[in-house]
Amino acid sequence: MNVELDSLVGRARIHAALGDPARLAIVDALTLGDASPGEIAHTLDLPTNLVAHHVKVLTDAGLVVKGRSEGDRRRTYLRLRPEALAVLAPPPLTGVGRVVFVCTRNSARSQLAAALWHDRTHSPAASAGTQPASRVHPRAVAVAGRHGLRLDPTATAHVTDVVRDDDLLIAVCDNAHEDLSGPVRPRLHWSVPDPVRVDTDEAFEAAFADLAARVDRVAPAVTTAPGDRHD
Repeated sequence: MNVELDSLVGRARIHAALGDPARLAIVDALTLGDASPGEIAHTLDLPTNLVAHHVKVLTDAGLVVKGRSEGDRRRTYLRLRPEALAVLAPPPLTGVGRVVFVCTRNSARSQLAAALWHDRTHSPAASAGTQPASRVHPRAVAVAGRHGLRLDPTATAHVTDVVRDDDLLIAVCDNAHEDLSGPVRPRLHWSVPDPVRVDTDEAFEAAFADLAARVDRVAPAVTTAPGDRHD
């Protein structure tokens, strides 16, 4: 079995172990400190035999380890393994020199995403379009300004003039995701509704909020390649 499949199987086992409310309650209790099975049973008002069953499932999944008390050797304490919970996150995206966001016109979503990425992560980011407009949409410039970001109204570009081999390409519109193929192919796709179609401040604010949430969710998984933090 390959390493990736091993990882998926292990993560699935952990998810399954946490799928029971009682086992999740046990993990919650052990997050703050160690406890004996009897203490867990008392705290959660569960029968001791049921606690023993749940502890076995959690132990088999690698979430909990047991250790003998240094005082009363007949007593067992349970300890949570936080590193096991950490593997529930998806595998990191490694070796990224820069993140490039692409949409059709490069006039709104991709521009906002690049500005957000650079602001939140302090790492290189760029944007491009498959059919770039001559200027950034005024409402995109305005919404960025309201959130303390600056967009260059004239800085639109075609994707083939921007993308480098070590870029992580993220399509922030459906058309770009579906149109791009071959060597210039998005690795990730964010299906963000086009605010230009509605052309209201509310639509641009909604797009900004959507992109900001996605940047915050994905940024921790991206590892920049050493020496490749170019602008």
